[in-house]
Amino acid sequence: MMPFVTGVVLAAFAGYAGAWYFGIVEGNFALLLFLATVVTGLYWVAERLVFLPRRRRAAAELEAQAARRKSELAARGIAPVDNDLAAGRQRLLMQPWWLDWTAGLFPVILAVFVLRSFLFEPFKIPSGSMIPTLLVGDLILVNKYTYGLRLPVINTKLTQGTPPARGDVMVFRYPPKPSLDYIKRVVGVPGDEVAYLNKKLTINGQPVSKTQLPDFFDEDAMRYFKQFEEDLGGKRHRLLNDDDRPAFIPGAEDFPFKQNCRYSVEGVTCRVPEGHYFMMGDNRDNSLDSRYWGFVPDRNIVGRAFFVWMNFSSLKRIGSFE
Repeated sequence: MMPFVTGVVLAAFAGYAGAWYFGIVEGNFALLLFLATVVTGLYWVAERLVFLPRRRRAAAELEAQAARRKSELAARGIAPVDNDLAAGRQRLLMQPWWLDWTAGLFPVILAVFVLRSFLFEPFKIPSGSMIPTLLVGDLILVNKYTYGLRLPVINTKLTQGTPPARGDVMVFRYPPKPSLDYIKRVVGVPGDEVAYLNKKLTINGQPVSKTQLPDFFDEDAMRYFKQFEEDLGGKRHRLLNDDDRPAFIPGAEDFPFKQNCRYSVEGVTCRVPEGHYFMMGDNRDNSLDSRYWGFVPDRNIVGRAFFVWMNFSSLKRIGSFE
């Protein structure tokens, strides 16, 4: 019975992963990992409390039978024949395949679940919205505890942590579609008035320092862009501007608290509501961010991005970033 049930469970996991891979369903890795942890954990407990003791009793019975047989033969003056007791005992104690693929994997899956849910989570940069800070193909690590520990899947906060600050690079759940993860830079925190007019950033009426650098060559676009160094909240980082893009924001969506924003041909000015953040990409004219789809609520925060651990196109990318 158990091999059949386990086969069905494993087939369900494989079917979900396959449907996700081929785009038939919208996958949720956090949910999949949580369910895998629960299922393998149940098998692990059952192995410790039921199945392993059962196999040990069977092995002990085999040894007892062998001992009785040996005594009977000795009483008749017959030398006992080696019946490969050790091999038989080993076969009885061996985990069957359905436990090997469930209870046997539980410690590894649990370690991955804890690490990913509460410490660090890996992400891959899919687009150029954060160029030049992050390039397409960068594999990054996200700190999951700085902004407060959260329950996996439902994202409920367990600890307060340190609130996001201006200049942080943050991963969050995309407000219009929370199943997607986005990465942008925190530009406005609760209560800030953020203005991006004529491609100049102002926070609470104070212009943000910006120094021009040599032009940046984008290898994907095969062209140069104007590059600047910006000091945002004491964090210095580079950004790009595209002179061919207009300053106004075309196609801004409806979003919660949109009444806090004023759009014009020069750009946008927004007052950040409590419990929300205003996000922008470092590739300022090639980023769909808070200017278009609104504020990021605290409940959507995933963590702070801080380290590139691999880029298979350029190992020089490995290292921390601001």
